[in-house]
Amino acid sequence: MRRREGDGCPVAGVLQLIGDKWTMLVVRDLAAGPRRTTQLLTGLYPISSRTLVARLRDMERDQLLERIDFGGNPPHVEYQLTDRGRLLLPFLETLRRLGQILECNDCEDRRKRLGNYCAACPLNDEALRPLARPHPTSQRERDDSIVLL
Repeated sequence: MRRREGDGCPVAGVLQLIGDKWTMLVVRDLAAGPRRTTQLLTGLYPISSRTLVARLRDMERDQLLERIDFGGNPPHVEYQLTDRGRLLLPFLETLRRLGQILECNDCEDRRKRLGNYCAACPLNDEALRPLARPHPTSQRERDDSIVLL
């Protein structure tokens, strides 16, 4: 973990740690659990892969997340928040609430534009309920799920 440049103030130090455009958005997407690089790229559109990889390396160096390499071909790498990274989750929730209060954006704006809420949005549970397929009602619907070999 590296010390931050500046006047020695903890506020200045934490802003150097999380004050760029993407760090808290990476934390937001990792709040729901481990993610692969491609999943992060999708959730963080329009971030470039080069920028994302640089941020992930910086965040790993700052001990906010850990990189888990499962090996294999093609390579399987996931990122997850460390205990230190999870300390940012209450701050993330505060930012979300502040964004709503200040009417910066609305969760529905993202859903309309990208087709989903962000990974950490509390509306995800509510959003998934109406999209869940009801139980089959007719005999034909029940039979369609049977596969004969």
